[in-house]
Amino acid sequence: MAIEVDWFLRAHPEITMVEALLPDANGILRGKWVPRGKLAKIYQGDLKFPKTALSLDIWGRDVEELVFASGDEDGVCRPIEGSLLPTPWSPAAQHGQVMLSLFEPDGSPYLGDPRQVLKQVVARYRERGWRPVVAAELEFSLVEWDGRTPSHAGANPASREPVTGNLYGLDVLHKHQAMLEEMQRACELQDLPFDGVVKESAPSQYEFNMQHVDNPVLAARQILMMKRLIKGIAERHGLVASFMPKPFQGEAGNGLHVHCSVLDREGRNVFDNGAESGTPELKHAIAGCLRHMPDSFLIFAPSFNGYRRFQKGSHAPTYPGWGYENRTVALRVPAGSPAARRIEHRVAGADANPYLVLAVFLAAALEGIEERLEPPPPVTGDGYSREGEEQLPIFMQDALKRFADSEFIRRALGRTMQHTFSLTKEQEITEFLRHITTMEYQTYLQRL
Repeated sequence: MAIEVDWFLRAHPEITMVEALLPDANGILRGKWVPRGKLAKIYQGDLKFPKTALSLDIWGRDVEELVFASGDEDGVCRPIEGSLLPTPWSPAAQHGQVMLSLFEPDGSPYLGDPRQVLKQVVARYRERGWRPVVAAELEFSLVEWDGRTPSHAGANPASREPVTGNLYGLDVLHKHQAMLEEMQRACELQDLPFDGVVKESAPSQYEFNMQHVDNPVLAARQILMMKRLIKGIAERHGLVASFMPKPFQGEAGNGLHVHCSVLDREGRNVFDNGAESGTPELKHAIAGCLRHMPDSFLIFAPSFNGYRRFQKGSHAPTYPGWGYENRTVALRVPAGSPAARRIEHRVAGADANPYLVLAVFLAAALEGIEERLEPPPPVTGDGYSREGEEQLPIFMQDALKRFADSEFIRRALGRTMQHTFSLTKEQEITEFLRHITTMEYQTYLQRL
């Protein structure tokens, strides 16, 4: 670690400040700025943060029950190897960043840290001699924001098209060429696995593709770093890059699609049987994911706004189904080379914490394999409307209850994460429910 610090300071004499970043359970980056002369102190274990910093609500407020119960004790921050990097979008490129993970004072992992939770799930695969391989598709909206109402980036109200979308449109990418190419160069500087960008279905919606990585813990960190990079560079261009799951009503929301295969000790894909159907392990993994999807839904849709994605015509699954080469289901098995046979998990919103998404995805798949569960028949046709089947939670209160009471969540994420995340989300729901919306006034004030 000392070598990493020395190399970084020598290679980047222009950097005056390093942002030490600690992702909380919401996926929001907390932390502090550290002058370059104090950087070595972080690597010596001198930086501490309250454990409750990882269970703040979405507004950055303490959950008092957690603070009072623990006495607000500190954990020890340790830098994550390979995360000390420049941030080229910072003013005059004078800032760097380092990602942190939180430990107990005795050196053991703090299991309220989403990264530590995912590491424990991945360790179960390692015990079998397996390596999960994951890749992500990250959707976001480019918007202009006046503090009251967002609008699509570049929209001209005087010449608004009657029908918008322009899915896969290259002309829109050319319009933002300078910004998108700046993002791509920043990905190279930060060693992020950028694999292309496409225009998505909503008018100002885009998707960044990430290359597959055989280390889910690394992949989750890369997703968070990619989000930060996209937001930082968009701001330099006068725009907001929003990962809000449903920023515009009547249009598709922003998702986080995750692809996963599993390699054995010899590097063979355990889902590959040489045919499109895949191995029994593939089916067992799918069955596990389907069984535990309702209990995990609070992880996939962790924000109050996120539940607006799960409406008819919104391109988000509302039933726990699966299918081959079918983009209308929750779990898709993409076509292609059998050696790349994998599961695409299409439920999570772009607001979800990637550490926790991967943790419940991998834990559910592994339980399905270990218990040799069998899935229902694959869905053909429209998977968005499956009458008579169990529906996924479409209200945050229902998702919270299932999460808080779930034995699977307790096994997959641990009691600490289940408890702290439940209280954090309960506080968020309570805050939203106490506010009266403009639509309520317009509907009820004079009529009733």
